[in-house]
Amino acid sequence: MITVTKKIEKYIKDNHNGRLDGAIGSSLGSSFVGQLVQRENVHIDHAIFGSPDLDQSGKVAAKLQSMLVVPLLTSFTKGQKKRNKTKEKLKSFFQMSEETAEKFMNCFSKFDPISIRNEYYTDLLTHLKDDISVEHTKAHFIYANKMGEKYLKRYKKYFHDPEIREFDMQHEQWLFGEKEYAEPVLKAIDEFMDAPV
Repeated sequence: MITVTKKIEKYIKDNHNGRLDGAIGSSLGSSFVGQLVQRENVHIDHAIFGSPDLDQSGKVAAKLQSMLVVPLLTSFTKGQKKRNKTKEKLKSFFQMSEETAEKFMNCFSKFDPISIRNEYYTDLLTHLKDDISVEHTKAHFIYANKMGEKYLKRYKKYFHDPEIREFDMQHEQWLFGEKEYAEPVLKAIDEFMDAPV
């Protein structure tokens, strides 16, 4: 996580004079946005978090979780029967169209299990401080309320006075669901970017 965060910081410094109007991350991407804000090596006016989980744990728990989760994340594209079953679950759970579910499956089948394990493991170990507050930076959260209130509590724990917009959806459903989920979130992102910092 930190290795990649440093690469992102270098890119922002080299190409944007170390400053961005806004950065958005969803799921694992939110961890990178959080690290960029926390580390203060670059400046972001609007840090936007798209329905993140912001999970954190110790080494033993992270190792166990990655051992359990990675096979689940990588096995569902193996074999046509598993693939079809997973595609139907994606369509039902996220209300994806057939085309979107197929694209998701094709994309996920290309991921290297070792890379997924390493990212998942180091994400759990790369902690955010409590009550992060950076001058002229505003943290904005897209809260997918079907994830549960414990995530809402995390957003308030890690960031000082975050702006939180609640949506009736699952984790990342705004990315994978249809327009009815994406359009209100995109509107909120536009409003986040127009807010004073």
